[in-house]
Amino acid sequence: MLKAIHHAAIICSNYEKSKHFYSQILGLKIIAENYRTERRSYKLDLALPDGGQIELFSFEGAPARPSRPEAQGLRHLAFVVDSVTEYKAYLLSQGVEVEDTRIDEYTGKFQDPDGLPLELYQA
Repeated sequence: MLKAIHHAAIICSNYEKSKHFYSQILGLKIIAENYRTERRSYKLDLALPDGGQIELFSFEGAPARPSRPEAQGLRHLAFVVDSVTEYKAYLLSQGVEVEDTRIDEYTGKFQDPDGLPLELYQA
């Protein structure tokens, strides 16, 4: 029986920029950071407040994943916040582009540095 999602893995194009976004702007705690010489790749483990994790990878020459038009596969990650309006204002103050709230008044979408769609969900 499945109990929870343990982690989501994300491959970025600019490791330092994505590390800053996820750890400094989104405020996720760094659990571990490793550079794997044989792969010329960083792996950054980030803790989510609920116990889950995000694994951030850098792979030299990794192709971009299309976000538009929407393609098959994982569509987006959604984060629970107390107030979509307040968190949206915070993201904007950090220079993050945020889409207008649409369809459901309790969600708001934004993107990571590589255009990965992210969503806010107000519980």
